[in-house]
Amino acid sequence: MKIISVVGARPEFIQAAPLSRELRKHHQELLVHTGQHYDYLMSQTFFDELRIPAPDYNLEVGSGSHGRQTAEILSRMEEVLLKEKPDLVIVRGDTNSTLAGALAASKLHIPAAHVEAGERSFDRRMPEEINRLVADRLSDLLFCVSHAALGHLAAEGITSGVHWVGDVMLDAMHANRPIAREKSKVLEQLQLVKGAYALVTVHRAANTDDPQRLAKIVSALNAVDETVIFPAHPRTRKALADLGLEFKPHVRLIEPVGYFDMMILEENARLIATDSGGVQREAYFMRVPCLTLRDETEWVETAQAGWNLLVGVEPEQVLAAWRSFTPPADQPPIFGDGNASRKIAGILDAGPVRFAPDGRRNGIITTKEPGVSQ
Repeated sequence: MKIISVVGARPEFIQAAPLSRELRKHHQELLVHTGQHYDYLMSQTFFDELRIPAPDYNLEVGSGSHGRQTAEILSRMEEVLLKEKPDLVIVRGDTNSTLAGALAASKLHIPAAHVEAGERSFDRRMPEEINRLVADRLSDLLFCVSHAALGHLAAEGITSGVHWVGDVMLDAMHANRPIAREKSKVLEQLQLVKGAYALVTVHRAANTDDPQRLAKIVSALNAVDETVIFPAHPRTRKALADLGLEFKPHVRLIEPVGYFDMMILEENARLIATDSGGVQREAYFMRVPCLTLRDETEWVETAQAGWNLLVGVEPEQVLAAWRSFTPPADQPPIFGDGNASRKIAGILDAGPVRFAPDGRRNGIITTKEPGVSQ
């Protein structure tokens, strides 16, 4: 098959690496980078470190409002699909690139596969939630990270073409953790002691675009009594500057870091506090306690397992959890066994994907019966 894989943001670059290696054993894959994350530290460094093939197309969309960015990706993606005429389009996650890729494929009657399908925060104020809902409804193959995702899709009436495969990001961690330990010097560069600092990331619009929420996060971090390393997303850095918010010296605002450095920072942190879905999962993989600076999470299993605690942004609540949160000794393998990429490729290897004769979405025909893949 000729497959177009769509990427545009950090988690998608990480997911693309192990899956591309598997797909290219038996299929022709073209990589389309939308340019949603476009500077070196948010984009190219991941291609370099993860040995992701150079994109066949870079749509160079850049930043902008959700509507403008999605529209630009949709328009430029349509041109690529019309030119290449792929048999399948793969989208992943919950970004504007995900939404636009699924829309472009659907409008041109090209089957679509959604990696990381079925996750739900149940908060439609989040742009990411809308992106997930639409991408899942338009996709023909839905590859789920968790069993909870299977349940969410079933509750919405989506049962055809659904497979539980596990988390491709876990595949990437297993493959790259030894390399990161060998190559990364970030602890030495920042003069950090293992287990003697906390790691923080904040980038979601719900936090960065709300002055009150962002001010509360700053207040909470200023009140903790340990070193905090804060790789700052460009959006976050701009929001802090615009509001005149400043951190005390123990909160060290640094530039975004590459995948290897981020992995080492996560692995050796005493605690992680984040609003990122990807970082919540990586904290779970690393067995590091995680506080989620949101009022909900799509990764409910990490919270149910006791390794992730929703704390919102109220300083008193954040600080109480910061000082007392201790996960249990047990940690169930909720994200699979680290072989998600092989399982996805195996499903695609089984035969071509095409629409059912009546053109129904989620009614595809393959040479293998759709269902749950173990």
